Amino acid sequence: MKRLIQNSILIVLAIALTAGILWARDKSRGEVCTAVNVEVINSDSTAFVTPEGVIQDLKSQGVKIVGKRMADIDASKIEESLQHSPYLESADVVKCQDGRVLVRVSQLVPVLRVFDGDNSYYVNRAGKHMAATANYHSDVPVVQGHFTKRYPATRLLPLIDYVERDSLLHSLVTMYQVRDTNNIILVPDISGHVVNIGNADGFENKFAKLKLFYSEVMPKRGWNTFDTISVKWNHQVVATRRVKAVQQPLQFDPDDDEQAPDIETMTVGSAADEKKAAQDKGAKKQEDSKKQETAKKQEPKPAAAPTEKLSTNKKNN
Repeated sequence: MKRLIQNSILIVLAIALTAGILWARDKSRGEVCTAVNVEVINSDSTAFVTPEGVIQDLKSQGVKIVGKRMADIDASKIEESLQHSPYLESADVVKCQDGRVLVRVSQLVPVLRVFDGDNSYYVNRAGKHMAATANYHSDVPVVQGHFTKRYPATRLLPLIDYVERDSLLHSLVTMYQVRDTNNIILVPDISGHVVNIGNADGFENKFAKLKLFYSEVMPKRGWNTFDTISVKWNHQVVATRRVKAVQQPLQFDPDDDEQAPDIETMTVGSAADEKKAAQDKGAKKQEDSKKQETAKKQEPKPAAAPTEKLSTNKKNN
């Protein structure tokens, strides 16, 4: 009898528990969302995403939350809608037991800014674009050029990251110009020339050659001598003069026995300059020869001891 009573009590408790769960489930299904709380998890002094902006973005997409039954709110769809925003990197939506919906978002973190004609936009590491506006500015590397899905701006990130980590290169490079995939131009802080590094591959070796050229050649030749320094080819640096009639390339092999470049063999000049210099040299040689012949004809022949004459001439001189 005692065991029967205990079993009956357990059955009643199980029925009550099941009924309570079913009642709570029905209640939660009928519960209506009373509020939406938005949290920007990476907000700082340069924040451009606000909770009000996130709610407005949801409304513009026709997403209704407040006043809707909690059971009918699809958190996954809300997250997907928010991730389409160009200003957000991620979104997480949680339905709370007290009738609130918590939305946590992370605003876009730019890694570079692109100027493409009249358009300007920021890009994050995933390649997401955000239009640049006067209301927001981020101090990130600047790239000028036109990019496509086949060749996105993120293709430059390994190169740019390398420059940003190197204190010398970071202080040197002010912006990047992408003329095409094989002609990436660095605009240095040093005025007067640009650096062509070719494509975005093998940049460690290219920057090593550039540093050696800067330290060994430029101080001797002058920082305003060249308008373009190219390190796009293997084992050589090619520089061209700022003003010239015909481009005459300067070749420098920094890997040749690891010796400093011979400045005397690196003269850069136009063909017209070289021709004129040769003509001037020939003309001067002829003029000197004529002067010597005239002096010999006018010089009096010595009557006696030539040594004395030479001695006298020395005194007169």
